[in-house]
Amino acid sequence: MCRTASVLIALCLLPAAPGVQAQTQTQPSGAAERLALALQQRYQGILDFSADFVHTYRGGVLRTETTERGTVVIKKPGRMRWVYTNPERKEFVSDGLKVYSYLPQDRQVIVTNVPPDNQATTPAAFLAGRGDIVRDFVAEFDDTSSTGATALKLTPRQSEPEYEYLVVAVDPSTLQILALTTRDRQGGDSTITFSNLKENQGVADKEFMFRIPRGVDVITDATSN
Repeated sequence: MCRTASVLIALCLLPAAPGVQAQTQTQPSGAAERLALALQQRYQGILDFSADFVHTYRGGVLRTETTERGTVVIKKPGRMRWVYTNPERKEFVSDGLKVYSYLPQDRQVIVTNVPPDNQATTPAAFLAGRGDIVRDFVAEFDDTSSTGATALKLTPRQSEPEYEYLVVAVDPSTLQILALTTRDRQGGDSTITFSNLKENQGVADKEFMFRIPRGVDVITDATSN
């Protein structure tokens, strides 16, 4: 799973807060920056969301192309559950403290700590509720999105090891996100599109509890004990 893409979805799959359009029109910055500000204001208004998704990866060093499908649930701060259902089942769960990566075909669970604030990547800061698009990214419009969408290219102001930039495609009238693309350092594009989005449903914390199945190998990093 592309961690940077998953975290930015938590930032962008959000309904505009009341008055957001009027507020952004009064900002002195350019149109791309105003859109970035609107997305940031959306992010502040959402506590949880769920959606179906399609995850496509193209390019990279091996010039591969894959398509996967599944469901996602995210809740602030720092909780998420990604379940890939096709073509192979995989689960990625964060309870806010640890991340569990479950690969049933390998009978393996990888356990890592959620990084502390001072070690978190810029996207991880968004998932924890401490990010700011305008502060952390240079925003400009991108012309590679599908017909009818407005795409915003977000380049991190500080170099990130996992990706070069992100492109968020939104509905120009509602600011609902349509797709999110991450360009990685190997030249590959990881794109997530989604449907059946539901926001602020009061998702319970128990949705993010992960019980390690019997008989699987558990791999932890040096700091996960």
